[in-house]
Amino acid sequence: MRTSVVTTPRGCKDVETTDAPVEVVVTRLAAAPEAVRASAGLLSAAERHRARRFAFDRDASRFIVVRARLRQLLAARLGVRAQAVEFEYGAYGKPVLSRRFADSDLHFNVSHCDDVAAYAFSGGHAIGIDVEAVREISDADDIAARYFSRLENATYRSLKPCDRQLGFFNCWTRKEAFVKALGDGLSMPLDRFDVTLAPGEPAKVLRVDDTRGDDSGWRLDSLCPAAGYVVAIASQT
Repeated sequence: MRTSVVTTPRGCKDVETTDAPVEVVVTRLAAAPEAVRASAGLLSAAERHRARRFAFDRDASRFIVVRARLRQLLAARLGVRAQAVEFEYGAYGKPVLSRRFADSDLHFNVSHCDDVAAYAFSGGHAIGIDVEAVREISDADDIAARYFSRLENATYRSLKPCDRQLGFFNCWTRKEAFVKALGDGLSMPLDRFDVTLAPGEPAKVLRVDDTRGDDSGWRLDSLCPAAGYVVAIASQT
């Protein structure tokens, strides 16, 4: 399966696969107060209540813009108004479209870090996305030893010191995207599957339990949407 990455206006990125189209949109969350207020008008009462529970105005504003943009992106694909988009939530909190939109078979996922948000959409296939800022973490080695699989941790520790930071976040985002696509929270232990992580190596699922990655029914894609950020997308094939 080949993957083509197309840069579109306004910094959005589309990832298209020959078998299962996957669309990825990356946006900035910085917005003027009046734009945040306009965005709040697109949210449901429950979403506005959730926004009021944030301790810091910056976090509340980002949440409002993230959800409003999600509604706009979904509305454009469903042919409805943004306010008409309705969500339901799985046992582990993953949002999905309500039964009203079941015929669309549209799957989506969203992630944000700082003021960067990443959205993934797929027709008929489960999908998960994660975005992280590549940064120094003092206990990265301990986190890798605790949460990465044996193979992943060995690969991480074999990297040159200058590559470890990116290798860590390659692994983290790919594992997070995969778990989000499953929608089962952390009920699936993170050491039950392996992903690639070395800088320059294509994103790929290597193993799921005792199944080889190529036979697992899952694929990974990775993007660098902006300097210092990495995005991973997991989708069913």
